Amino acid sequence: MSALKLTSIGNSVGLILPKELLAKLGVCKGDTLFAVETEEGIRLTTTDPEFQTQMDVARQVMKKRRAVLRELAK
Repeated sequence: MSALKLTSIGNSVGLILPKELLAKLGVCKGDTLFAVETEEGIRLTTTDPEFQTQMDVARQVMKKRRAVLRELAK
């Protein structure tokens, strides 16, 4: 794990991410990252946690109502 440096950007503070970390996250300049609080600390992710929760619910419904969805698709 490498240390990350905070730097001034106008009136804000920015975080400098090394190229290796950007590659592991699969992101580049202009992409959005989400900071998610966990029991272990803060986790950076490219997935919107609210959207992920909605998708989990949708998968449960689709699994439970597979026959109904199959009929609707006809």
